[in-house]
Amino acid sequence: MEMDGITTPFGRRTMTLGMLASQAIAKKIAPEASVDKWKLYRSLCEARPKLGISDRSLSVLNALMSFYPKTDLNGSDGLVVFPSNAQLSLRTHGMAETTLRRHLAALVEAGLLSRRDSPNGKRYVRRDRHGMIGEAFGFSLAPLLARAREIETLAAEVTAERLLLQRLRERVTLVRRDITKLIGTALEDGLAGDWTQYEAEYRRQADALPRVATTEILEPILDALETLRTEILKYLEQQIILQNTAGNAGHIERHKQNSQSESISDSEHRFERKREENFGVEPLRLHQTSMKEPANAGERKASREGMQPTSQPAPLPGDSARLQPPKPFPLGLVLQACPEIVPFGPGGSISSWRDLMTAAVVVRSMLAVSPSAYEEACQALGPENAATVIACILERSGHINSAGGYLRDLTRKAERREFSLGPMLMALLRTGGVPAKQAG
Repeated sequence: MEMDGITTPFGRRTMTLGMLASQAIAKKIAPEASVDKWKLYRSLCEARPKLGISDRSLSVLNALMSFYPKTDLNGSDGLVVFPSNAQLSLRTHGMAETTLRRHLAALVEAGLLSRRDSPNGKRYVRRDRHGMIGEAFGFSLAPLLARAREIETLAAEVTAERLLLQRLRERVTLVRRDITKLIGTALEDGLAGDWTQYEAEYRRQADALPRVATTEILEPILDALETLRTEILKYLEQQIILQNTAGNAGHIERHKQNSQSESISDSEHRFERKREENFGVEPLRLHQTSMKEPANAGERKASREGMQPTSQPAPLPGDSARLQPPKPFPLGLVLQACPEIVPFGPGGSISSWRDLMTAAVVVRSMLAVSPSAYEEACQALGPENAATVIACILERSGHINSAGGYLRDLTRKAERREFSLGPMLMALLRTGGVPAKQAG
């Protein structure tokens, strides 16, 4: 049996209130109390920052626990281990005796061990005639069993704090990447705005990040960076809509008639028209002169032969200007809104408009878009914008029944100047488009 009562340390070591409290807590252990010692040790490793002990001290505690013969620490057993310094040094990979003493004292001070010193300060055990332990002198593991629930709670808190810090760091990294690439795109393409001020504000917040950050430091910085990103996105959206509206206005004033055929390929004749709600945005509707469709076979034949029906006015001399495709949007912005097309580029990356158009041809075939539908889109929108539309359709392919029919419908609207690519791109940016890693 283990000695009952409070024991004081041997020699010149003084008794402390912490040692007294540890022994008092250990006396209250219920006989049926039990805990897996190695699961408890893992919890100790997690809770180490809150317990104020070093990893070397935990190594010494691990060695002491290995001298306890059972897997479970049980309140009905004697929880005293009594290895010599030589044996303890072997199980701590040759730790020096003076270092052992220092870490043992730290464990006792932290309330994880208690001393059971013999009259002469040696560690040993007395057994009865049946080989059972009568009295043991050494270190008691009872404080570990008594504080098992507290240690597990501390370990859970440390784990939760670590996961929260990890998520905060990830979010800060993503927001910083978004801000730098959005500002870089705006500066590269010469968009109007005080981008230098945005960059200075971003730099101020980034410089406030310490090398070793805590949750309390990261949370306000993350809020400021997310607010800055929102402002930049709103400003970019305004610039793109204004730029696109200004670019279309001149063409609409001269637009009189659409001479393109309304026929579609046999593979797409069952397409049910879907509006730009697939992208979460209504198409940009601009005022235009009403257009009369060919009403009979003669008019349709004249239209196919490039002739004007007699009931329609002759084209104006300046009508050739309306056939010019709109200016493409910045490549960086397109790849931010449509990152899914990047792996289809040459070598798995896209660094130029030529790469994007090459990827669009591959994706066109994959989406079962006929060559004629893509060719018409290139004529109406321009090769760069047609490739951009293919990238947008790929992003929302799960919401589109017929990619070929949808492309033809957008092409017809573009010919009538009823379709604008800017709102579609901004809608994709808002609904989850992230910067592509390999985009140039």
